[in-house]
Amino acid sequence: MKIISTHEAAQRLGLHFTTLARYIAVGKLPAPKVIEVGSGTVHSWTEEEIEHVRKLLPKIANGRKTRYKKQSAVSNQKSVKTKKKTPARVPAPHKKT
Repeated sequence: MKIISTHEAAQRLGLHFTTLARYIAVGKLPAPKVIEVGSGTVHSWTEEEIEHVRKLLPKIANGRKTRYKKQSAVSNQKSVKTKKKTPARVPAPHKKT
């Protein structure tokens, strides 16, 4: 069984390592086994855990994208309601002196 670091796991998943660490800290992804090295801690990933996370990634909703989609849909509805079709203007005849 090969142990992989968070940096390597993030590269294999196509994510930045801080994104992967943030998802673990927030609880969007399950935390792998933690190893204490000196005064620090390191997450140790296995191939099975990486494949499990690969299956979970499409299900994770990124808050920003969903928020902006909702805002744009609401703003589009408001703009459609307030728009009125203006009739075509007929040019006014010029006065001859």
